[in-house]
Amino acid sequence: MAQRRAAARKGYNVPVKVCFAPEKNSPVKSHGRCDEAFLSGETSDVSDTGVGFFVSSIRIKEKYLVGQDRLLNLELDLSGRKIRMQVRGVRYERVGIHLSTERYAVGATIVSVNEEDQAAYEHLLRHGHNSGNPISSIIEVGAE
Repeated sequence: MAQRRAAARKGYNVPVKVCFAPEKNSPVKSHGRCDEAFLSGETSDVSDTGVGFFVSSIRIKEKYLVGQDRLLNLELDLSGRKIRMQVRGVRYERVGIHLSTERYAVGATIVSVNEEDQAAYEHLLRHGHNSGNPISSIIEVGAE
């Protein structure tokens, strides 16, 4: 019998911004930032391979966050330190019992993270976002 393995999830609630990554043929380059059309929300859990988050809508304008192999830019806000990554939405579910509390839970797989943000993300996974060690202290700055 095959054994099913999944990355351990950590239940951290961190503010997030999500927007669409530019398409390959798009002249617009966003460098992972969500400056124009975006949704704000918060994470439900994080792991080595993915991020779960809640947002108020499953679409930005007419495009759905999940489906059509669409890439998203995700920005986690950790006390002023932003961790940017590119993710692919793989599932969603409407949660909430009333229109005023309705949200969407989105599960996303991490596609890419730059080296500096990867170190900060690994720190979050190991120590949480309320640990005594500020995340910025693990990033070496080349300025003298």
